[in-house]
Amino acid sequence: MKIVGISGSTIGSKTRVAVDHALKYIEKEHTGVEAEMLDLKDYDMVFSDGRSYKDYTGDTKILLEKIMQADGILLGMPVFQASIPGTLKNLFDLLPMDAFRNKVVAIIATAGTTKHYLVPEQHLKPILHYMHAWVIPKYVFVEEKDYTNYVISNQNVIDRLNKLSDDLIHYVDLMQKHPELTSLI
Repeated sequence: MKIVGISGSTIGSKTRVAVDHALKYIEKEHTGVEAEMLDLKDYDMVFSDGRSYKDYTGDTKILLEKIMQADGILLGMPVFQASIPGTLKNLFDLLPMDAFRNKVVAIIATAGTTKHYLVPEQHLKPILHYMHAWVIPKYVFVEEKDYTNYVISNQNVIDRLNKLSDDLIHYVDLMQKHPELTSLI
């Protein structure tokens, strides 16, 4: 089973911290799972121009192929201007419409305030559903106050990240063992 964690911004580090926590938990608690961090700040992505994802080169091609080969995706995103980051939107634009078909996606959102807790629900989930993802209904929302020196210090958030990670593995495993479920979408 291949899980990729995406840190969906080219700036900041709190989203990466949250996604990294979840990936490390997966590697520790679930055998037979290959987990990889894809931090968008580590890739020189081009802007989408409508080509097939297979026609891109360099870092863009590497990033897109890793996503397309994954069985499950742990998608982390900070909230910027009450929406998803432009870099993340560009990533979605680079991928084909059915990029997440038969893939399970778990969401982690980070923000400075609770005012933006519905951004994943209102902005991100519609995109993921359009791209045919199986989205885990509950996501983890992490606030600024949940970190101490760039480490998640709120035990409730840690527990929810661990639960989300377990759910992701459970549903990917379920999809692999019961491929007939894919016909439901």
